[in-house]
Amino acid sequence: MELTTGRQGYLLSLGIINRYLIMAFLRIFLFSLCMAVLLYLVVEFFDRIDNFMNAGASLHTVLSYFLFKIPLSISRVFGTATLFSTFFSIGLLSRNQEITALRCAGLSLNRIALPLLLLSLFISVFTFFWNEGLVPIFTSRSEEIYKREVRKIPPQSVIGTKDVWIRGKESFINVDRFDAKKNVLEGLTIYLLDREFVLQRIVAAKTARWNGASWESENISEWHFPAGGKSIERVASTTLPLAQTPEDFKVFAREPEEFSFFDLQKQIMELKAIGIDTTEHQVDLYVKFALPLISPLMVFVAIPFAVKHAAGAGMALSFGLTMVIGFGYWFLLAFGISLGHSGALPPFLSAWMANLIFALAGLYFFTGEE
Repeated sequence: MELTTGRQGYLLSLGIINRYLIMAFLRIFLFSLCMAVLLYLVVEFFDRIDNFMNAGASLHTVLSYFLFKIPLSISRVFGTATLFSTFFSIGLLSRNQEITALRCAGLSLNRIALPLLLLSLFISVFTFFWNEGLVPIFTSRSEEIYKREVRKIPPQSVIGTKDVWIRGKESFINVDRFDAKKNVLEGLTIYLLDREFVLQRIVAAKTARWNGASWESENISEWHFPAGGKSIERVASTTLPLAQTPEDFKVFAREPEEFSFFDLQKQIMELKAIGIDTTEHQVDLYVKFALPLISPLMVFVAIPFAVKHAAGAGMALSFGLTMVIGFGYWFLLAFGISLGHSGALPPFLSAWMANLIFALAGLYFFTGEE
């Protein structure tokens, strides 16, 4: 009976300690998340302010744009907020000798970190569904506001959403994919009409590249539809009858954040079916799984630093370490994505490179601290 009572008391004490650690973390997390989102939006505002002013955008347009940007901004600062919260909450406990007391009571660093790691895994799962549910919808809406109200693109110019449909002068242009980095159109079809809106000819090219003045392709198929009703197929010249420039197509290009995981997966399958290289899309797809895990990784890396270095330090050190480690993660992630997009690394490895490096670093520091 005494043994049972003692065990119950021990478990009760662990439950109290867990709640104490979690509440200390959450108070700082919610505050730092709000501050990080505000900072993100301020930077975005100053980056866009010239465009808004030149377009004469109304206050309602500006506010609507940033309102729809909030879910994306929250998604991008989850990791930073988790990292700072871990540094500051554990650092505060360390300065108050509470970590020392817990370790003297027989709790290892792994056991102290367990509730925060479990909480960060919950944040990771929440981040994934947040990115899948709200971010694509709100990001698409913010981009639509920017294109229509700031770039002044008329609504009738954009016919489709999954691929690019543009209404030109006496023509419709369909593009399966536009590579904004290489200025390459893939899966291009041009429908040329007369003034009575009757189809005159169709020009198709698997790929077309911008040479600085016009679009060129090595293999162009062209179908003519004369008044008699017979179609005539021939191989056309290397120059395409396309007045739009790469800047025009960049406006319609969709960012990875505008796709959900399943939408992007579906687009990859469709592009593969018509023979278009999907390496970049595969990298972006794997990133959608890798990026939400930033929260547990940040906790894993931050706790040994906080326990070891925060005893005599304050918020300044916590903020400084957050900036250094956070910047390091985003640099590695961007570097890995760049290598993946160029084909230098396999898509899966390039998307997960930053996570693997940080996981190994966290394991090293945890082992050293123990």
